[in-house]
Amino acid sequence: MKVLMINGSPHKEGNTYIALHEMEKVFKEEGVEVELLHIGNKAVRGCIGCRKCGELGKCVFEDAVNETAQKFAECDGLVVGSPVYYASANATLVAFLTRLFYSCHCDKTMKVGAAVAAARRGGLTATYDELNKFFAISGMPIASGQYWNGIHGQTPGQANEDAEGLQMMRTLARNMSFLMKSIALGREKYGLPENEPKTFTNFVR
Repeated sequence: MKVLMINGSPHKEGNTYIALHEMEKVFKEEGVEVELLHIGNKAVRGCIGCRKCGELGKCVFEDAVNETAQKFAECDGLVVGSPVYYASANATLVAFLTRLFYSCHCDKTMKVGAAVAAARRGGLTATYDELNKFFAISGMPIASGQYWNGIHGQTPGQANEDAEGLQMMRTLARNMSFLMKSIALGREKYGLPENEPKTFTNFVR
């Protein structure tokens, strides 16, 4: 079992990192391998809709997206953490995820996804919803915890004082570990669900 964790904060060891690190400790207790990537401090441009990835098998822009694609293909679960800016995720992270999910043509079905948000006070649930949409459109089961996955803190390190938030991260990691292991067992016994050829219905003709 392997989990890929994405830190979407510009701050390498800020409050988003604290949330992810709390999960990482549980994953290791559960025997799950973890790789943590810091993306929020990188220069990542948005998707330009050129669709060259369909021809090349990778994004036309050589940056952290292509560097991460193979890791994404090989992982059993993906955790994405973001700070909250104006009730939404860090724009760098959104650009990264948009291009990663669009250009990485690996089978994402049944990889487990989890979203985590860090905020001073509000905007957690809007950011949580925004990030979960990447998983839902890709056939990825979404791991849940004991509440909407968020942690509070303003200055770096302050999230360590949010006892409930830290507990939420531990619960989420345990649930995600169980879900990944259960899917692995199900795959061995039953295989993956059959995927029909996709049907696209456009409403402008």
